[in-house]
Amino acid sequence: MGKITAAITAVGGYIPDYVLTNQILETMVDTNDEWITTRTGIKERRILKEEGKGTSFLAIQAANDLIKKNGIDPAGIDMVIMATATPDMPVAVTGVYVATQIGAVNAFSYDLTAACSSFLYGMSIASSYIESGRYKKVLLIGADKMSSIIDYEDRTTCIIFGDGAGAVLFEPNPEGYGLRDEILKSDGIGRQSLKIDAGGSILPANEETVRNKQHYVFQDGKTVFKFAVSNMADVSERIMQRNNLTGDDVDWLVPHQANKRIIDATAKRMGLPEEKVMINIHKYGNTTSATLPLCLVDYEKQLKKGDNLVFASFGGGFTWGSVYLKWAYDPK
Repeated sequence: MGKITAAITAVGGYIPDYVLTNQILETMVDTNDEWITTRTGIKERRILKEEGKGTSFLAIQAANDLIKKNGIDPAGIDMVIMATATPDMPVAVTGVYVATQIGAVNAFSYDLTAACSSFLYGMSIASSYIESGRYKKVLLIGADKMSSIIDYEDRTTCIIFGDGAGAVLFEPNPEGYGLRDEILKSDGIGRQSLKIDAGGSILPANEETVRNKQHYVFQDGKTVFKFAVSNMADVSERIMQRNNLTGDDVDWLVPHQANKRIIDATAKRMGLPEEKVMINIHKYGNTTSATLPLCLVDYEKQLKKGDNLVFASFGGGFTWGSVYLKWAYDPK
């Protein structure tokens, strides 16, 4: 019997109904559709508007979509990994609540936070659990309600982010399909470039932090863009070289949807034409932990068994990396 690999066997997703277009943003901040589209590639993003609903709501919908589409018994799920930068609340783990709500009564769960790289890191962890032989079904969910931490008077950030969730199921595969290689990186040099100042243990919430809007995302756009362009492209090129892959061998680039120019630069370094790149940033914006699985949801019907996929991501911290995965099933 060959080595057991961890393959994605099912995907599911969810996006909220409300569409925040560039035209609507023009009425909120000093910006315009041409400026946003030219610099980011974003035309609209989805926002979870309902009171009292957070990241767990998005995650539950995505997980239930996966379960329903694929006829999966949630009681058979061994583990739920919740990749998110916007948990429902401190201390009480969001993933535990999600697992309970979807009926994964035999699973244990925890949250994984690595900014926009959370889902990519989660792929590595989910695969390791499967390859160990200790677990057979690991549900990895990427979900973020970014609208909850965005200042809609800050034109540098409010144009970028949206809300959404995606989920994938990892299972053992004896044929060599699934996750084949990974390069995961991090560097604390990015600590001040993409952050929320207040609400953590260094600066707990108080009247002054709320008044100063220190609970919203701050981004030094130029610095983040520079690091993201070079590092996402570097690791994607390296993982191809390490696995003797050319642009002809790679069927799909699955990039984090942060900025169309970053995606284009990564594809160019890999020698890939645009038709081999999964892109939905124009519809959803940057949904942080949800970008990679939502790409799989949108492109699932175009994927074929044996396709070579290269995932790439970059996030705050800084965190970044690339994963090489061989797709395990034909369109359902």
